[in-house]
Amino acid sequence: MSKLRRRLSRVRVSWSTVLWLTALWVLLWADVSVGNAIAGIGIGWLVTALLPLPSIGYRGTVRPLQVFSLVGHFGYDLVRASFQVAFLALNPRHVPRGAVVGVQLRNESDLYLAFTAELSTLVPGSVVVEALRRNGMVYVHVLDLDLMGGVQRVRAEILGVEERVMRALASDEELERAGFDVPNRRQR
Repeated sequence: MSKLRRRLSRVRVSWSTVLWLTALWVLLWADVSVGNAIAGIGIGWLVTALLPLPSIGYRGTVRPLQVFSLVGHFGYDLVRASFQVAFLALNPRHVPRGAVVGVQLRNESDLYLAFTAELSTLVPGSVVVEALRRNGMVYVHVLDLDLMGGVQRVRAEILGVEERVMRALASDEELERAGFDVPNRRQR
């Protein structure tokens, strides 16, 4: 029994993660009740205690205006791409020419790579088929290369997503390492 107590005493639980998992649990069940919330807390605690994730070492800065810009631009991309995909679906004469485009990202962080890949995948008509963390390369499949504006335009779109993600969440030093201008920073 003492062995079990020692193990339990070493368990570190992130209560913010437990709360997020509880909210997700309640949303998935679509039933806001005390019992469901208690079950969500218990399951969230078990998940974080038994399956701990490694720390990502986030040292960035959340910039609310840039987050708002990121979300707004994502919404615009979502609506625009939805109309493009609808056009393809409703135009039987147009044969889409799909392609896989490789894009070299400018940062070395797994966090920004994951955010960039996820936001790019959520836009209709494109999906990240591979993301290589060792060199920051993502491969994106686009439904119609011509409708997207060609290879260079696809690369520019993905790099634009990466820049907006980094401007919203990265530290000034990370922005400089990625080659972005840092506003309101004194020149050294």
